[in-house]
Amino acid sequence: MKKLKFVSLLAAASMALTACAGMGGGSNSGASASDDGGKVTIDFWTNHPGGSKDIENQIIKDFEAQNPNIEVKLTDAGSNYEEVQQKLNAALAGGQVPDLAVVSDVTWFNFALNKQLAPLDELLDKNDGNKADYVQSLYDEYGYDGSHYAVPYGRSTQLFYYNKDMFKAAGLPDRAPYTWDEWNNDFAPKLKASVDSKVTPMSVPSGANYLDWYFQSILWSMGGSYSKDWTMNMTAPETIKAGQYLQDQFKNGYMKSTADAASTFSAGLAATMLESTGSLGTVKDAAKFNVGTGFLPGTGEGEPKVATGGCGVAVLEKSEHKDAAAKFAAFLTNAENTVTFTQATGYMPVRTSALDLPAEKSFIQKNPNFETAVKQLPLTTKQDNGRVFVPGGGQTIGAALDKITTGGEDVTSVFTDLNSTMQDTIDSQIKPKL
Repeated sequence: MKKLKFVSLLAAASMALTACAGMGGGSNSGASASDDGGKVTIDFWTNHPGGSKDIENQIIKDFEAQNPNIEVKLTDAGSNYEEVQQKLNAALAGGQVPDLAVVSDVTWFNFALNKQLAPLDELLDKNDGNKADYVQSLYDEYGYDGSHYAVPYGRSTQLFYYNKDMFKAAGLPDRAPYTWDEWNNDFAPKLKASVDSKVTPMSVPSGANYLDWYFQSILWSMGGSYSKDWTMNMTAPETIKAGQYLQDQFKNGYMKSTADAASTFSAGLAATMLESTGSLGTVKDAAKFNVGTGFLPGTGEGEPKVATGGCGVAVLEKSEHKDAAAKFAAFLTNAENTVTFTQATGYMPVRTSALDLPAEKSFIQKNPNFETAVKQLPLTTKQDNGRVFVPGGGQTIGAALDKITTGGEDVTSVFTDLNSTMQDTIDSQIKPKL
């Protein structure tokens, strides 16, 4: 696989980045605090991605100092994106709806499709949003039917993490494998032979913990996909082949799934892991060994295709204070705050101008693992509809992956059933609304 030099990759990243509530009637709902001089309170529901509660509180304090007519209430809405979604669904069915909320890559679309999120483009224009400064590929992932329904916030890519000490002991080079064949034929066998029997060569999240997100990139590298537009593609030969590869990794003892891959890796119980850039901060603090990161392995025919993930912030259609909510969403994700947020958590900078700030330039120079994530950003690819746009799609795929990995069930049979189930959902729940 072609190895790109640091300078050229950063240049490519820079080019890509540059290119790139109370229940209410909602009809007038754009009135901001400054329109009538009164003070309003907006409710922000979040799961504090990357353990960011203290950062969110500080950003809120700064925002309120600059906008004395707007008070922001920070609401713990769950420990993960799914819990936020469940709470939001309950509120929309008859509870107290927030003004803005965290929505993940797999939860926002269904809310937008059902007209529960406010279109943001005009709101951002009215409230100092500077939407052109968002990394275009990240902002566009929230696009539907000519509008955008969230701003990127805790956005991440997948990285290959490795224990440098274990690699050295196994006689491996200080880098990630370039291809999945190299991993399977060289790296994994050497690691398995050299590490303690309690240590697995690679830790990956289980199907209930986003294995479907990580497997998507393996799948792409082998020519498969979950879907093509609104047609499921789980029975394609390339998809079946990738599923068989994943199953064989478990059978051969090269991979093991866990609810928390980062904790397993940080504890020295795995030589490598596939994890989000959002775990960089956690791993750095917890690991007692030298940690390395690299691009995901590809196929040897070019650079890997990598999925982005994570969350954005959306304004609810029922909010009575859409302008105030949009103003806060823009402030939460402005260049200075995205630098503070990303440096503390490991998530990606979501503003193109953030990379030009001295604090971010210095941080990248001093943190080569974060630098890996920045260099890999131009290689990211929009996710398959079958995972991110089908209600419960990611969880459904994840459950199927658990069947073929820890369950050892036949890949073709499981993927065929999955293809039929998800296509039925698309045809009955999504297509009529498109």
